Formats: sequence, structure tokens, C-alpha cells
Amino acid sequence: MNNTDPCPCKSGKEYGECCHPYIAGVKKAPTAEALMRARYSAYAAGEIDFLKESSVPAVQEEFDEAASRAWSRAAKWHGLEIISTEKGGENDTTGVVEFRAAYTANGEFCNHHEVSTFVKDEEGNWKFEDGEMVGETPTVREEPKVGRNDPCPCGSGKKYKKCCGKDK
Repeated sequence: MNNTDPCPCKSGKEYGECCHPYIAGVKKAPTAEALMRARYSAYAAGEIDFLKESSVPAVQEEFDEAASRAWSRAAKWHGLEIISTEKGGENDTTGVVEFRAAYTANGEFCNHHEVSTFVKDEEGNWKFEDGEMVGETPTVREEPKVGRNDPCPCGSGKKYKKCCGKDK
């Protein structure tokens, strides 16, 4: 990736003035959000070593470099949307970033929605600690679902499929 290319994190800045200095180790990410953006850009740019280095030791131990490298190469990266941040400022020691990472893998568009936690180490470097996927909120019914062959809840005495469920 060229330093004058738009940054993959969709900040509106060039890669060389946005995420690349953090990935290259020239500068420390000042906030948890800055590190999150750099981690996304590292996937897009194939900078897998940075992903491991920017994680806490427990994550580093479980990090699968080969799988991450393969995923990075196979995916087409579309951008990052920061939904919210909690703490994670320059004077904080912990932070939470909720984001959506858009990419296409195996011909399928994906919108990875996650809440990630970050901590600062002893040297003042932000590190990725953990991430939790955010799923769609399931529909919760107050009453049981009416089956096609159940009696219609309207009280007609007919099966649901022959009464109120006829057009469904």
C-alpha cells in the first residue's frame, strides 16, 4: 500500500499520515480508537505482524499468523465505521471501541460488528485485549408462535392456515 493512498480505515486521510505511522512503529497510537483504525488498516494492508504486536500477551499466544495472513489476502476491504468509544483517550488506561468492519470474502459481503476492549501497557502503548461479536437482536415473542395447523387464535374454530394465516 502506498502512503499517498486513502487510508483503508476511511478516516479521509492518506495512509501515510493516518494509520501507517502506527503500523510502522514510528508513532504510538494516542487513543484506543486510533489503534483500532490501525488494526483494521493492517488487515487491509497485509501487515499481520502489527496485529500480533498490538495485542496483549494472552492474545499473542493464541494468534494464528497463517490464518490471519490468509484472511487478510483473501478479503477485499471496504472500510471501517466507528460506532462508539468509551474511554480510551490519551490519559486513560482502558478503552472500548464498538465498530463495523466491512469486507468481502469468498464473494460474500460481510459487516463484522464487534465491541473491542483495549488496555495500555507499562510503556504507554495501547493493546487489543478482547473482542465480542455483536449479533442482531433476536425477535422475542410474548406469546407462542401459532403454527399453520394450530387452531386460529381469533376463535373461529378453523385451522390458522385456513383462517387468519391464509394470506401469509
